[in-house]
Amino acid sequence: VSIVGSGSGAITAWYLSRIAIARVTVPFPNKPNPEIFTRAPRRNFIDGPVLDKLKELNLPPSGQCTDAEFIRRVFIDTLGILPTAQEARAFLADKRPDKRDRLIESLFKRPEFVDYWTYLWSDLLLVSSKKLKKPAMWAYYDWIRAQVASNTPWDKFAHQIVTATGSTLDNGAANFFVLHDDPKKVAETTSLAFLGMSIQCAQCHNHPMEKWTNDDYYGMASLFARVRRKEAPGEGNEIVFNARGGDIVQPRTGKAQAPRPLDGAAIDAHSTTNRREPFAQWLTTPDNKWFTRAIVNRIWTNFMGVGLVESVDDMRITNPASNDALLEAMSGYLTRNQYNLRALMRTILQSETYQRSSVPLPGNMGDRRFYSRYYPRRLMGEVLLDALSQVTDVPTEFRLDLRNANRGLGEAYPLGWRALQLPDV
Repeated sequence: VSIVGSGSGAITAWYLSRIAIARVTVPFPNKPNPEIFTRAPRRNFIDGPVLDKLKELNLPPSGQCTDAEFIRRVFIDTLGILPTAQEARAFLADKRPDKRDRLIESLFKRPEFVDYWTYLWSDLLLVSSKKLKKPAMWAYYDWIRAQVASNTPWDKFAHQIVTATGSTLDNGAANFFVLHDDPKKVAETTSLAFLGMSIQCAQCHNHPMEKWTNDDYYGMASLFARVRRKEAPGEGNEIVFNARGGDIVQPRTGKAQAPRPLDGAAIDAHSTTNRREPFAQWLTTPDNKWFTRAIVNRIWTNFMGVGLVESVDDMRITNPASNDALLEAMSGYLTRNQYNLRALMRTILQSETYQRSSVPLPGNMGDRRFYSRYYPRRLMGEVLLDALSQVTDVPTEFRLDLRNANRGLGEAYPLGWRALQLPDV
């Protein structure tokens, strides 16, 4: 191992499907006073593991951001909009010591909160008018929006998606299986969305950077081999149901592959029961660390700009978190709080880590991964467009038919809609 700089990295030893990891940590060439870390404020359990890592790396933390920085930051990260001038002035004039906590709570109650997180989850679940008829697209989007508005626990959200049946207009979640009519594609998207990992490399051979084998891949695909669809009256209306038979053949052996979740117990291939139900139970059990860590990392990345595991869809053994103690702590917290995403968001937003200034100190200017400061970043394209429309008071016109949008043709959404309110990402 050759050292080329400061930080922390993973060394991987791999042979066949066996993998071992070693971590190498090289402190930055600073000599901060240890009392900097001892005296640093800690608002909740998030701040301890962050400060421990900063101390290990000799990275002094930046101070707290100003109220002006905080209100802009928390509006953008939580709602995807800028605060109005009136909202900003009122917040800055507020002298109550708990005004930041009050602001955070108020944001959870706003319709823009539902818009923002519905848009993100619609993107994750591939809501698209290119592959779905308009009524089906709206049914899918409205279903996701209803879950966000009611703060449906993430485990129940995922369970309902992967076990969805019935009319795609009555049960919008069933459109997940219209978008993915190949069991292999369902397995790949499910793994990416809810486990944060890509398994498609294992379709042809054992995964070169993960422990998943060719048999693991086809075992996952077999879980969805009996999902069927049939047309029903109404535009975009299809019925998703479970067939009593049907298997995936493993090309390498020429035989049907037994259905089995990754790292889970195999399911009786001869049983006629719904295979997706035991899969959903395996997926959402608190013992499945991949499921919890994946959503924790997505939420953290939204607020902090840099994931504990980078990128968010690369949760593999050979890509460990930059602060595993923090990821484990947040995962345990989410599990204990029954997968209440707003509870996790609140904890992150209230932490000293989130509320740090983005202004670097001489001793932490080289940090890009360990949260010694808040990292400046680009706005999402949708957020930037909506911000421009807001500050210029010139709304953007959006059209459903993108092929004719540049000619002013096609069905238009109501003037004044923001990009983050669109159902088709």
